[in-house]
Amino acid sequence: METVIIVDILRRASVNVVVASIEEELEILGSRKVKLVADKLIEDAAKSTYDLIILPGGMPGAERLGLCEPLRKLLREQALSNRVYGAICASPEIVLEPQGLLKDKKATAHPSFSSKLGDQSDVYAGVVIDGKVITSKGPGTAMEFSIALIDKLYGHDRARGIAQGMVYNYTEVLSDY
Repeated sequence: METVIIVDILRRASVNVVVASIEEELEILGSRKVKLVADKLIEDAAKSTYDLIILPGGMPGAERLGLCEPLRKLLREQALSNRVYGAICASPEIVLEPQGLLKDKKATAHPSFSSKLGDQSDVYAGVVIDGKVITSKGPGTAMEFSIALIDKLYGHDRARGIAQGMVYNYTEVLSDY
């Protein structure tokens, strides 16, 4: 659900979204048996740079993402280049935290995983933006998360316009970190 919502909303904002599969094929089977077709395999996607890298959540998918070395390398390069990255649901704790990508950052994650985040000050928030890092709790916050991504990339006016077109009441996620 999170992947579909994020991709759909970003594409509504004319973001050039590339969905990458960490599997050996483009077809991805989600945790709820939803089939998606990726645009590229991770090995091919890793040859490019991106303004934004976002990880969906869900288990066991988040664990598989965390074990994917091409993705781990891409995330490290994203952080070192000071480009935006983030995750939702289990992925902040399962993928970002172990790599040190949330070090000295406020973040949130699904309640089943947030107790392991290094900074606990904002774990109850639906979406947390700390510099170039954006995290979110889970399926119920996927729309807010997606609009916040647009806000981070293109500004509040564009985010609000996309939200209004979907009849979604968006309030800017404030970040003073």
